[in-house]
Amino acid sequence: MDIIVDFFQHILNPDWIMKNGGLYLVVLILFIETGIFFGFFLPGDPLLFISGMVIASVNETHYPFSTAMLNLPFWMLLFMASTILGNYFGYWFGYKFKFLIERKEDTWYLKRKHINTAKDFYEKKGGLTIAVARFLPIIRTFAPIIAGTLNMDLKRFTFFNIVGAILWVSTLTGLGFILGDNDWVKKNLEFIILAIVLIVTLPVIIKFFFKK
Repeated sequence: MDIIVDFFQHILNPDWIMKNGGLYLVVLILFIETGIFFGFFLPGDPLLFISGMVIASVNETHYPFSTAMLNLPFWMLLFMASTILGNYFGYWFGYKFKFLIERKEDTWYLKRKHINTAKDFYEKKGGLTIAVARFLPIIRTFAPIIAGTLNMDLKRFTFFNIVGAILWVSTLTGLGFILGDNDWVKKNLEFIILAIVLIVTLPVIIKFFFKK
């Protein structure tokens, strides 16, 4: 229990991340959050931004290359691959275990409200949901599961899966990389993360609810 508490207390601390698995830990978290139903509470957006900051401080970390321009594409590709595979796992889970997803009552591992939110978003946006959902907490976890449940065409799913991964990872990791070496950003990290999440998420929410 203490390990779990410690994890959530420090998961957005760059120094703690580097001491406890480094960016490979982020790769694992992204996989869990973007396809395994119990990962909806994980903070994918802030982690990508913080990862960009860590990559920018290559002179301190040398992780794994000695130049930031090699580290940046290396880790971005790993993050993209992780979230793409996470979505594929979610799709497979939804396809194979749709009888669990379609149950009307809540269980300790699945909440109807999360499933219904993702399903409503999917029905309004169709296949585009798989790409757009990357920028929406909770929905990004359950969207691929719903796609599998509804037997979405795998080729179409693959296209939006890859597009969404590229946009999500490159946007947030790139911002972290560009801003991460700034002393003011380091001192106000919590506020910067909150602002980034709002800026990235708000336009999508507005378009979803107020589209003509």
